[in-house]
Formats: sequence, structure tokens, C-alpha cells
Amino acid sequence: MAVPWEEYFRLALQEKLSTKLPEQAEDYIPPVLRLLEKRQELVDADQALQAQKEVFRTRMAALKQRWEQLEQKERELKGSFIRFDKFLRDSEARRNRALRRAAEERHQASRREAEALRLRTQLQELRQERARLQRRLKRLEPCARLLEQALELLPGFQEVPELVARFDGLAQTQAALRLRERERLAELEAARARLQQLRDAWPDEVLAQGQRRAQLQERLEAARERTLQWESKWIQIQNTAAEKTLLLGRSRMAVLNLFQLVCQRQGQPPTLDIEDTEGQLEQVKLFMQDLSAMLAGLGQAEPAAPAS
Repeated sequence: MAVPWEEYFRLALQEKLSTKLPEQAEDYIPPVLRLLEKRQELVDADQALQAQKEVFRTRMAALKQRWEQLEQKERELKGSFIRFDKFLRDSEARRNRALRRAAEERHQASRREAEALRLRTQLQELRQERARLQRRLKRLEPCARLLEQALELLPGFQEVPELVARFDGLAQTQAALRLRERERLAELEAARARLQQLRDAWPDEVLAQGQRRAQLQERLEAARERTLQWESKWIQIQNTAAEKTLLLGRSRMAVLNLFQLVCQRQGQPPTLDIEDTEGQLEQVKLFMQDLSAMLAGLGQAEPAAPAS
């Protein structure tokens, strides 16, 4: 830790004064001499301080230089570490690239070996096919000579391939005609079988249709009978409804007449609607009850009159 200059000089002065004070206390010294001595001591102390300052500056400069050298070495070490780290990363990258390249080369080598094996197999197959074609060519040489002779006899064809193409066309046409003939024969057989089935099934179908016709005829007769029965019932219901309607009309007229008589008897105008038969009956009923009560009261009062 660096000590401030003022504190350093103060401590040095105190040490110097403390070393000289015991020696001066032994003998008496006049004040002027003492003052001169003090001044001299101050000058000496100042010179000593200047010398110490100079030594301190020299040491500080040396320390600063040493510190700068250490910082420079530290920077150099950091640079060396960075370069070494980069060197390690580059070495690792080169190693990885070399491993990948070696793996790719091994893979390519295996593919080349597989391709070479496939080509050798294909070459062997081609050699076998060539031998087979050569054997076939030997077998077909008489046919070729025969085709050349036929070409000489047929001036309409210029080359053997034309003759072969014509023959192939005729063969394909013949095969197509035979196939169509077989299809037509199959269709004809299917039609014959279907006709025979229809012939075999015709009597049963006629019998079934006759039975169905008889059943439908019976159902029709039964429906006609039910229709007649329901028509007669309907006519009976209509007649009964007409009678009931006539009776209802007469009843409503009778009730209306009774209601009008009741209103006349009570001296009141009719307040109910003409169609309100139930209300009219209720009014007539109430009137009859009142009238019955009145007649009953009168019958009880008449025997008591002679006794009075």
C-alpha cells in the first residue's frame, strides 16, 4: 500500500529530531545558536527529505517500470494462451476433419467395392446372356435362311424385318380373332343357359302368377264386401245423424220457446243468445224450481185459512 509523501516526511523528521534532542539537552546552547542549529537541522532535514523524495521517485519509477513490464508479460502470456487455445481448436478441427475425411474415404471405398462387386456380377450375367444368345442364334440360323428364301419368293417385301413384322401382325390379328371368338362363344353359351333357365322357370312363374291373381281376386271381393258394409253403415250413420239433428233442432226450439215464456212470465227481455241452449235450459230450470217452491208454499197456506 502506498504511503502519502506528507506523512512519510513527517515521520522521517520526527525520527531525526528525536535522535538529536537528547544530545542537545546535555549542554546549554544560546537561543541564537539554537535557532541556527534549528535552521541547519531544517535545511538538513529538507535535504534529507529531498534525497528521500528522489529515492522514493526512483523506486516508484522502477516499480512503475516493473509493473509495466509485468503487465506487458501478462498481455504476452494472455496472447500466448489465446494463440495456444486457437492452436488447440485448430488442431481439434483438423483432427475432426481428418477423421471425417477418413470415414468418408472408408465409406467411398466400401461403396466402390460394392459397385465393383455389382459390376462383376452384371458382367458375369451379360456373359451368360451373350452365350445364351449365341446358342439361340445357332438354332435360328436355319430359320433365317428360310426367311431369306421366302423373301426371294415374295417380291412385295424388301427386307426380312418387314416380312417378320407382317407375320407378327397376322399372328396378333389371328390371336385377337380367336380371343373374340372364344368370348362370343362364352356369351352364346351364357345366353343359352339363361334361356334354358327361363324356359324351365316359365311354368312355375305362370303357376305363381295365377295363384297370386287368385289371391288378389279374393282380396278384391273381400274389399268390395267390406266397402258395401261400410257404405251401408255410413248411410245408416247419416240417417241417424239427420234424425238426431232434427230432434236437436226441435229440442232447441222447444227450449227457446220455454225460455221466451219464462222471460214473458218474469217480465224481462231475453238476455241470452239464441244459440245458448244450455243457458236457456238453466234459466228455465231455475224458474221451474222457483215456481215449484211457490206452489208448495201456497199449498201449505190454503188448509190453514178455514181454521181462522
